[in-house]
Amino acid sequence: MKRLMYSGTGLLVLLLAFVAFNMASNTLLPGARIDLTEQKLYTISDGTREILTGLEEPVTLYFFFSDSASKDMVVLRNYARRVEELLQEYERVAGDKIDLQIIDPQPFSEAEDRAAEFGLQAIPLPQSGEKLYFGLAGSNTLGEREVIPFFALEQEGLLEYELSRLINSLAQPEKAQVGLISGLPLSGGMNPMTGQPAAPWVVFEQIRQLFEVNNLQHDITEVPADIDVLMLVHPKALTEQALNAVDQFVLRGGKLLAFIDPLAEADQSQEAMMDAMADGKSSDLSPLLSNWGVSFDAEKVVLDARLGMSVGRGQGQLPARHIGWLEIEQAQINQDDTVTAPLSLLTVATAGALAPIEGAQTQFTPLFSSTANSALIASSAFTGMQDPEVLLDGFQPDQDTYHLAARLQGPAVSAYPEGFDGSKPAIQSAENINVMVIADTDLLTDRMWVQVQDFFGERVPQPWADNGGLVINALDNLSGSEALISVRSRGDSTRPFTVVENLQRAAERRYRASEQRLQQQLAETEQRLAELQQGQDPSQMVEMSAEQQDAVQRFLDEKLAIRKQLRDVRFQLNADIEQLGTWLKVINIALVPALLTLGILLWWLIRRLRRKSA
Repeated sequence: MKRLMYSGTGLLVLLLAFVAFNMASNTLLPGARIDLTEQKLYTISDGTREILTGLEEPVTLYFFFSDSASKDMVVLRNYARRVEELLQEYERVAGDKIDLQIIDPQPFSEAEDRAAEFGLQAIPLPQSGEKLYFGLAGSNTLGEREVIPFFALEQEGLLEYELSRLINSLAQPEKAQVGLISGLPLSGGMNPMTGQPAAPWVVFEQIRQLFEVNNLQHDITEVPADIDVLMLVHPKALTEQALNAVDQFVLRGGKLLAFIDPLAEADQSQEAMMDAMADGKSSDLSPLLSNWGVSFDAEKVVLDARLGMSVGRGQGQLPARHIGWLEIEQAQINQDDTVTAPLSLLTVATAGALAPIEGAQTQFTPLFSSTANSALIASSAFTGMQDPEVLLDGFQPDQDTYHLAARLQGPAVSAYPEGFDGSKPAIQSAENINVMVIADTDLLTDRMWVQVQDFFGERVPQPWADNGGLVINALDNLSGSEALISVRSRGDSTRPFTVVENLQRAAERRYRASEQRLQQQLAETEQRLAELQQGQDPSQMVEMSAEQQDAVQRFLDEKLAIRKQLRDVRFQLNADIEQLGTWLKVINIALVPALLTLGILLWWLIRRLRRKSA
């Protein structure tokens, strides 16, 4: 009885201690948490933390998720839970500067009307006819709004970046200022070939919708202070003083997006038309690039036999493969950088190669590259070329991968330490620069990524590649704060069952040959059976000879036997996976509790033996 009282008192004390510990931890350590995921999915980056702690005005976030309509969508609900938990972490870090409201927009409710008012996309569910909302809207004290219409599962790696970008946009509501210096007619103008006015390029129209564009001259002596991002397109006409101005802009913290090219096929300037060689269509940023740790040969074009595009030769002729025009696939695109992670296809024409200089202080991060089935060729090889397949004659890949675009960050010094006119430059060095360089300008042209159709006088672009998205993503990223630029793409919370996938592939290889053999036998048996029965009236089957009836019956039996074997083979495809599932259940349900029980018994036995020996 005394032992029972002691045991009951001990259990009560343990229970009270457990409750007291939970209460104390919630009060004293409200923000304490441990992220045990491999890629730290629930730990916000330093850049996001800087954005949140630097908020000066409150931001209201409205997270819309149709909880009741998605009750049968397990994967979507798990992702929604991750979004909600990450938003709650944002709210915790920002303190009273973020007001998070979680809303389940029921059908025909005011909440549903508000979601539609914000511009959120609703997906109709075919089974129930309900609308599924899964998006985010935000507003600031000025009444300005930013939305994420729908959280796509395939974009989970960009979740933190998109949330941070939305909040950063609300904190800085004015349009970013983009300074543009272009050697190509992005804004349209007069076509020198036809003498007719040309429409603005689609990419330029998209830039004007999202940013404030300021056209700058090629001979500027200083980049205006209000420019957030300087965009250089085919800057072959920049003067030395203009290059110095660009250098000083970058060193003082300005962001640069530069498009250079060893052979700009879209260059129809008078200088390019008069110069019969390809040199008249090349552009470079020397000596700035070399000073930033990048080498670039303005006379070499990247060829890639693996990524070469198929181009038309004219009516009645078969298409040709152009290994100087490349379709950059997702495998060659950096999935860790927030600018390129959402992209799946990029197209370039006669692009150049960027490479890091050994020993450079800057960090060189490739954005997209060629495959190893590539080589460099002189740009002069394209002069007067009529058939692009001549590039395949004698082509020998050098097994090197060439980077077509890169992000440059890190410490840098001035390329013009002596300055001009006897005056020293205002800034000699910087601890960190932010530059993106793309070694092609033709990717900006409409023909390389978009088809424009006329719809009742309106130009309707229909993109078939992500070139426009690349430019907008780059400007959007660079126009943000240093903190936003530092936010990287993250992993997915859904982890693949790699063991199960390997078992499934092995089972398919093991049983596919048997299945194909049985399928062939079944087809042959059915064909022979059809030949025997061809022309026979079912009512006259009794007139068949005994041998014919035996043959028919034999083939029928063989057909049933083969079908049974085929079912067995298909069943065996999943047998290994089911066996693995059974073992996991045994381990979770029986083995783990048994091991814990055995450990407790051993601990109790050891203590008992020690007491006796004492």
